[in-house]
Amino acid sequence: MAQGRRGRVQRFSDFLRENVLWLATLALLSFLSGFGQTYVIAVFSGEIRAEYGLSHAGWGAIYAVATTASGVVMLFAGGLADRFRVRHLGALSLLGLAVAALAMWAAEGWWSLLLALFLLRVFGLGMLPHTAITAVGRWFVASRGRAMTLVSGGFSLAEITLPLTFVLLMGLVDWRSIWLGMAVALVIAAPLVYRLLSLERTPASQTAGDSGAAGRGGRMWVRREVLRDPVFWLLVPTVMCPALWNTAFWFHQVHVAEVKGWSHAALVASFPAFTVAAVSASILSGWLVDRFGSARLLGLYQLPMALGYIVFAFAEVPVVGVVALFLLGLQGGAHGMLMSTLWAESYGTRHLGAIRSMLGALMVLGTALGPGLTGFLIDSGIDYVRQGWGVVAYVLAASVLAAFAGRRIRAELPRR
Repeated sequence: MAQGRRGRVQRFSDFLRENVLWLATLALLSFLSGFGQTYVIAVFSGEIRAEYGLSHAGWGAIYAVATTASGVVMLFAGGLADRFRVRHLGALSLLGLAVAALAMWAAEGWWSLLLALFLLRVFGLGMLPHTAITAVGRWFVASRGRAMTLVSGGFSLAEITLPLTFVLLMGLVDWRSIWLGMAVALVIAAPLVYRLLSLERTPASQTAGDSGAAGRGGRMWVRREVLRDPVFWLLVPTVMCPALWNTAFWFHQVHVAEVKGWSHAALVASFPAFTVAAVSASILSGWLVDRFGSARLLGLYQLPMALGYIVFAFAEVPVVGVVALFLLGLQGGAHGMLMSTLWAESYGTRHLGAIRSMLGALMVLGTALGPGLTGFLIDSGIDYVRQGWGVVAYVLAASVLAAFAGRRIRAELPRR
């Protein structure tokens, strides 16, 4: 038994040693995408609303418009991952995000704020994660879950460090100066990523002639076929679930702290619980994915999110909020893993970039609708904590639909 455990450890160490360059670089892309994610942008919500004279609904509406527009762009831009090398897309996306950060630093009127948010969402929410995750799905097949666990560590590290770092920095410098610092960091990172990926892992790109790994029915699906697939539509509520509701939570974090009577810093200090849980769930689900496939987990993994919102509704002190965020993190980590591996498993890898761009657009749409809808309800007198009961109902319904989808996927997967 001990010898078997040593063999498994050795196999993992071999995998890590052979792939550390690619995994670390993709993790870096994942980490830097945090500059355009809601959990970072929302840190500055109070300052932005005060400077531009925006209500919760007004701020949410601008954010929704910018995010929706970025989702439309991703429908077309996401397919670039099927045609261009990761080092090109990664470096250019970093430079694009640097321009977005500069735009936030320089924004004066609401229209320039809208443009800056649009660019942040295109490159931070869209192209950087899309490039990293598509590369994992294409470069790794038998070890896809293990690779995604390591690469998603970049997302988790950003979640656990960036919000609290920027909250603390705002006590020392003007909020615009922080965005200028982000731009400088991204400009430095772009050539570094290009250099690190000068030799890309095989296959470096996927073309119509490549065999790749087939999906359901033993074939490679194209995007129009996915759109006609009932399984895809059963999974749409699951795809959008954390984009809708966790994004809204991060976006309205200042409001949530006020409703609970906690300081903003106290709430942000509990965010590491989310990340610790997400990392743990990602590791566990990566192990399960490599052994049993993604489809078997679809009906169960969202349930901790429902429980987390219930706990948060009753939380009176920040320490209980930590428990709630831990539960949300369990779902978040598993969701990131499954949504990164399921599509290659179900639809094959040949057109993975185009398919994932469509899925990415759905998630972007969720991140647009969540803050806008919940901001309207907040202004109507229904605070986000009370809105959590609606989130619980949504999660339970989505889990039932996902369970049906998982059964269909398992029945149609080729035997390997």
